[in-house]
Amino acid sequence: MQPRILFVCLGNICRSPLAEAALRARAVEAGIALTIDSAGTGDWHVGNPPDPRAQAEALRHGIDISSYRARQVREDDFRTFDFVYALDPQNLRDLQALAPRRPLARVGLLMDLVPGRAGTAVIDPYYGDEQAFAETWEDVNEAAARIVANFSRR
Repeated sequence: MQPRILFVCLGNICRSPLAEAALRARAVEAGIALTIDSAGTGDWHVGNPPDPRAQAEALRHGIDISSYRARQVREDDFRTFDFVYALDPQNLRDLQALAPRRPLARVGLLMDLVPGRAGTAVIDPYYGDEQAFAETWEDVNEAAARIVANFSRR
């Protein structure tokens, strides 16, 4: 069975859809089969497409995420996915509070995968400009490269 990975941020319209897109692209390039999704801990944007600025950043990298739709993380995600990555420490704490007593998924902070970035957040570009979305892409793309490298060694 292929590994299943879920990315989680607050609203599921900026960071986690970009992380999903980056990993999808990296996995295809590497020829690795993964199940990838994203969600938010909050419910404000459920059913909405990613922020237009996130869509524009993904398109700059040749990826169309306009069909993605925000959803809220569910308790069964901790049984459905093998890895659940929070994009910042607060969402990690929220995920740990939401998780069932014995989750099957390994829950962690995404940037812990990147040397020198342990404990740090992927920049939240929501209140920023185009450059903030580019920085977010750099973070999630680097983490995606680490995930792919980890699975390539198996």
